[in-house]
Amino acid sequence: MLHGRQQPKSQRELGRLAEDQAARYLASRGYRVKERNFRLPAGPEADIIAEHRGVLAFVEVKARSSTEFAQPHESVTPGKQRQIARAAAAYIATKEGRERVMRFDVVEVFLSPEGRVERISLTQGAFRA
Repeated sequence: MLHGRQQPKSQRELGRLAEDQAARYLASRGYRVKERNFRLPAGPEADIIAEHRGVLAFVEVKARSSTEFAQPHESVTPGKQRQIARAAAAYIATKEGRERVMRFDVVEVFLSPEGRVERISLTQGAFRA
């Protein structure tokens, strides 16, 4: 136990913590979260899908406890961007039924080694697809 809270034990738990914090962060900035972890069977995933000022935002969440080797957003490679774009197209086709103005955002969640959130950063329009 650390300060009355159990330490996250796995990368999956850290990822879930980061996504939970990112969703709260986005909501506090006027985003309306529509869906989390959207995925078609055997398809790519969108971490968070949210509405923001009439724009459909597909948000990739990246968490790191160390930036010694790279910043979190640097792991959103061109290949990952293509996967997110495919998830976005699938979401719009299956859930929206119409064309939408959309963008791709990245939320970086910086964690302490113990798994506490130290800082959150949002980049709107982080990439184009």
